[in-house]
Amino acid sequence: MTRDTTESDQEFVTLAHGAGGGAMRSLLDELVVPQFTGNGAETGNDTLVGLPELDDGAVHPAGEGALVITTDSHVVSPRFFPGGDIGRLAVAGTVNDLAVMGATTPTALTCSLVIEEGVPTADVERVIESMAETARQAGVPISTGDTKVMGNGEIDGILINTAGVAYVDREQPVPDAGLEPGDSIIVSGSMGDHGIALLAEREGFDFTGALESDVAPVNDLVNVALDAGRITAMKDPTRGGLANALNEMAGKADVGIDLTEESIPVSGPIASAGEVLGIDPLSVANEGKVVMGVTPEDAEDVLAAIHTVPGGEDAAIIGQVTDDHAGRVVVDTGFGRRYLSEPEGEPLPRIC
Repeated sequence: MTRDTTESDQEFVTLAHGAGGGAMRSLLDELVVPQFTGNGAETGNDTLVGLPELDDGAVHPAGEGALVITTDSHVVSPRFFPGGDIGRLAVAGTVNDLAVMGATTPTALTCSLVIEEGVPTADVERVIESMAETARQAGVPISTGDTKVMGNGEIDGILINTAGVAYVDREQPVPDAGLEPGDSIIVSGSMGDHGIALLAEREGFDFTGALESDVAPVNDLVNVALDAGRITAMKDPTRGGLANALNEMAGKADVGIDLTEESIPVSGPIASAGEVLGIDPLSVANEGKVVMGVTPEDAEDVLAAIHTVPGGEDAAIIGQVTDDHAGRVVVDTGFGRRYLSEPEGEPLPRIC
């Protein structure tokens, strides 16, 4: 006997499935990755880092080196916010996904615009100007793209998809799964700036203008770090923030991470706003920061190099990788120890 499938039997996609945490990984593992895995082998174009790794980009052999490819779609509300806008976010996000794979000299970006009917042309012009300025800052051309206009109510404002490519020495691609026991964990600056600044702007909270997104390309910063020492793993802590990035890195490498809370940089205004809003700055997005594992003998040199780059002045060593509690991140608060768990859902939707 068969039974009709009713709506109540079905599961539905929720906002949590787009938050970058466990729910999103389950969605990808169950519905996406199995369908696409093996395509490269079937066509004779295998990958060095492919879709099953769920890294920030894919790495394909290309001559004596490798080609890194990444893509990302950006929806954010409001589209203009303190410190940036959706155009700057779209370019910086893709440049940064390449950079944390070790590809710090992007070759080209694409730009696909989907615009809702009724959006002011002045807004579109402002977004495009911002994309061009950010691309110049990152040293990459935007060389092709596509534009669609949707009817009123069919999307909410502007959606931008960007893709990027970059060549890299085959020995240099940096996975997010390479942490080794003994590595030092370095973050390049204050945590939580983008997510909390954007929420305050969206909701109209008055924090006397002290909050500003950190959205920016980080390829120059990553480049000097790679020159200064051996980086074993790297990510940009976007959706789900530092908590999501470190839990993902620990899980993939089957290692534990110990952090010292007082060493984690969080600016005073962000800490205060987070406390008022009830949001942990370690669990919300950054858009101009990097977290990396560095061999212990190189950690101080890498930290000193990052300090010389604009945007890296507040970089800090925040902990170490350990053989204990594999797959978990533990924070020493000064009064005790607690797990830093990855958020199951994004507390602040539509921020990147």
